[in-house]
Amino acid sequence: MRRVIHALCALVCLLAAPAFAEDGYDLWLRYKPVASAHTLPRAVVAQAHSPTVKAAVAELQRGLSGLSGHKVSVARNVSAPSVVLTRNATPDAALGREGYAIRKGRQNGQPVVRIHANSDIGLLYGAFAYLRHIQTGTTADTTDAPKVRLRLLNHWDNLDGTVERGYAGASLWDWWRLPDLKDPRYTDYARANASIGINGTVLNNVNAKAASLTAPYLDKAAVLADTFRPYGIRVYLSARFSAPIELGGLKTADPLDPAVRAWWKAKADEIYAKIPDFGGFLVKANSEGQPGPQDYGRTHEDGANMLAEALGDRGVVMWRAFVYKAEVADDRHKQAYSEFKPHDGKFAPTVLVQVKNGAIDFQPREPFHPLFGAMPKTPLMVEFQITKEYLGFATHLAYLGQYYEEALRADTFQNGQKGWSVARVVEGEDHALSGMAGVANIGTDRNWSGSHFDQANWYAFGRLAWNPQGSARNIATEWAKMTFTPDPRFVTPVVALMMRSRETVADYMTPLGLHHLMDTGHHYGPGPWVDNLGRPDWNPVYYHKADANGIGFDRTKTGSDALSQYDPQAQKAWADPKTMDERYLLWFHHLSWDYRTRSGRLLWDELVLTYDKGAKDAVAMQQTWATMKPYVDAERFEAIASTLRIQAREAKWWRDASIAYFQSKSGRPLPAGVAAPEKSLDYYKSLTFPYAPGHH
Repeated sequence: MRRVIHALCALVCLLAAPAFAEDGYDLWLRYKPVASAHTLPRAVVAQAHSPTVKAAVAELQRGLSGLSGHKVSVARNVSAPSVVLTRNATPDAALGREGYAIRKGRQNGQPVVRIHANSDIGLLYGAFAYLRHIQTGTTADTTDAPKVRLRLLNHWDNLDGTVERGYAGASLWDWWRLPDLKDPRYTDYARANASIGINGTVLNNVNAKAASLTAPYLDKAAVLADTFRPYGIRVYLSARFSAPIELGGLKTADPLDPAVRAWWKAKADEIYAKIPDFGGFLVKANSEGQPGPQDYGRTHEDGANMLAEALGDRGVVMWRAFVYKAEVADDRHKQAYSEFKPHDGKFAPTVLVQVKNGAIDFQPREPFHPLFGAMPKTPLMVEFQITKEYLGFATHLAYLGQYYEEALRADTFQNGQKGWSVARVVEGEDHALSGMAGVANIGTDRNWSGSHFDQANWYAFGRLAWNPQGSARNIATEWAKMTFTPDPRFVTPVVALMMRSRETVADYMTPLGLHHLMDTGHHYGPGPWVDNLGRPDWNPVYYHKADANGIGFDRTKTGSDALSQYDPQAQKAWADPKTMDERYLLWFHHLSWDYRTRSGRLLWDELVLTYDKGAKDAVAMQQTWATMKPYVDAERFEAIASTLRIQAREAKWWRDASIAYFQSKSGRPLPAGVAAPEKSLDYYKSLTFPYAPGHH
């Protein structure tokens, strides 16, 4: 009875307590008191004393103290309710190097929670998992291990402190004051990543500067590596392919030149002398003007294998498949497949090909990339964008867990077999290496990601990199409970809002499979009219092909035939406009404005109504959030309300500008009941944004 009274008192206190202001710095690691506080352990017991085990003990102390409201001690033996960290004397094959098992039991007459692992990093992951179970009210008894070996953030951070496609302030890395200033925030960054299983970070932009590989910058990177190491995070660098010329004074960067190969081997040795666990190189080559092996008549495999030779078995090469040549092909959609498919099986064992989730460029909605399922002899990493370059920056709420899940669950029909999802390809069951990369949305903003809900995308990426088969809805539920409150009156409507948010953004930006409609350079706001850029495939008009007769990009046999790059069984999903998912309709088909959609409406009417629905749904998101005020601290509530106001206003801008433009092409009246655009097309065309964030 006494325990029941304690529990009721704790619950009443929790419900009655005012919501104190928070700034979002603690992310999902807030560790606020829970109703089960009186049942939580009062001590942490660990025999090992490595930096990683010390980090696990410190996290458990911090977490359990916050969740229980009482001081949690560190002990050598069990004499009170305890969490016990134990390295397995005999390795458990099911756990691998990074997995863990959590079990409840009794020891010395006391209730204990045992966290077992084969390694210290497994104990740290288990500690975070146990704290997550407490925060979310789920059962602690569990066994878990990652399905993907390399789980990386790609920072598009520049040496001058700017972040390409960054919407959360400046770069977290203070290169100017490193290696001397070791910002405590670097440790909190590592904690946050370890809590969701991320085990690597690429420090610099894929549009790399050779200076990143010089001794002063390697010394700076080494300090970050030292800080991250206890949390299981290895550092990687983006390598500029022309570095032997720029730094080494060579006349060529030809990957088959012995002097070039020797330069890279010496550079790798220099790096490993400073960073013994250096992860390896990420390379963007022969794309968007970046130097690469094709400059010398060589192939991607020549370039990648040269770097793999330099690293040896110490690290990996992640060679990006986002390529398009200087000469314009009939469809950019086809270029990566055309360049990489012929080289399947020819890359060195320590090379992964890093492939964006779709073939164009992180659009609000894309079909899965045709390379997935087309290169069974090569480990493929999927590259997702966490920062929302094409999804409203940090001011539009778009939960990307649902986006990632949609791509990961798509069936590639690799080798003609059903069940080869993108997730299964990425897990790499036939390869020693596997990986998932996310373009980070992190900066110096106090809340890390520019807006509070963008934290959920960082969280979802990590959880799905650990297990690509995971549920985006379950992950959103975890995040909402940990970041705000486990109260179902908050969690249920907010998770529902999150799960439809990406659809809302796609509706008012790129409905029915339209894509690449954003304005020039900064990619902010609508620009479907843009037609004056240096090459056709930089212009939105290249992608939508709207005229008086119709709209859409024909990728069937009568058009670019990009559809043929997919397995015949995958093609069936998109080949027939009458039976396909109409969210991809204009991605694969050019259709008359009079085409009848599945609703029975004409294509023109369907397009306008979808834009209209997206804008209205953005307003509805505001209204839903307004009802959450009782459950959220005032500071975060108002911060989110302000970004939702921006989103609703900009959704209307996207709707109005896009409808005005496409109406100028179709020449058709708006469907009954749909309001006309507020301004003229000329007005929307006249808007300029020379200082938009994230564009350098």
